[in-house]
Amino acid sequence: MPTKPTAGADRFTTLNGLRAHYVEWGDPDAPPIVLLHGLRSYARTWEPVAAALADRHRLIALDHRGRGDSAWDPAGEYVTDAYVSDIEQLADALDLRRFTLVGHSMGGTNAIVYAARHPERVRLAVIEDIGPGSSASGAGAERIRRELERTPRVFAGRDEARAYWRSVRPDISQAALDSRIDNTVRAAADGQWVWKFDLEGIARVRLDPDPARTVDLWPHVEALRCPTLVLRGARSDFLPTATCAEMAARQPLLTWQEIREAGHYVHDDNLADYLTTLREFLDRYRDRP
Repeated sequence: MPTKPTAGADRFTTLNGLRAHYVEWGDPDAPPIVLLHGLRSYARTWEPVAAALADRHRLIALDHRGRGDSAWDPAGEYVTDAYVSDIEQLADALDLRRFTLVGHSMGGTNAIVYAARHPERVRLAVIEDIGPGSSASGAGAERIRRELERTPRVFAGRDEARAYWRSVRPDISQAALDSRIDNTVRAAADGQWVWKFDLEGIARVRLDPDPARTVDLWPHVEALRCPTLVLRGARSDFLPTATCAEMAARQPLLTWQEIREAGHYVHDDNLADYLTTLREFLDRYRDRP
């Protein structure tokens, strides 16, 4: 059974000139795992995952720039190279010589690119529901574009924000929905509720049709040098099974599994099976240096 979430320690550093927030759980001397969230998410989305693993691991969850309690980027550089540069500086700042990377969606893209660029540092990689082409085309990519275009800028109250998230995430668990409300909206001085993440800046980049802003993940998948597990939600509209199969065909170190009763937000939708599969993968390579 999933472990009840425990409060991690809030920490701050500076990455590429921006104040960055991350959350840490577990023994600082235990094998480290860095957790990377998705496009409109936040560090504490990993709370129940971290709580389940903190008995044997040091967990570090970063608020990507523009999200959670990290600073918004005045230059609007919400692109893969900027995120990966932040991860590079975080790893240096925390002296993470060898670690496991876990990333969901956008965080999965960042994890693949970082792992391909720094094989000497990444022991294992776990990629949650994203692969080459996922962000550029397909039903899931179109859904996210529609949601960004139609996202309300303000809410009359917390309950209205909750109703919004429930409308776009109908399968989300109650615990995950509570976490999302706690970490993505806040009360403004005028009594309305507003986003804690830089919606305008993030949407501007995500909706930009310039292909230069979209990273081609295939060369990075092929360049991976660590065992890599791709977790696909069985009901995902974002990561086709054909893409998973091709990733495994092109990269012999990569395997993939489906998590039942889950869509794109796998660890939110079916935490129990997600944790079982993740633990099995970590245990399989426990002795890998």
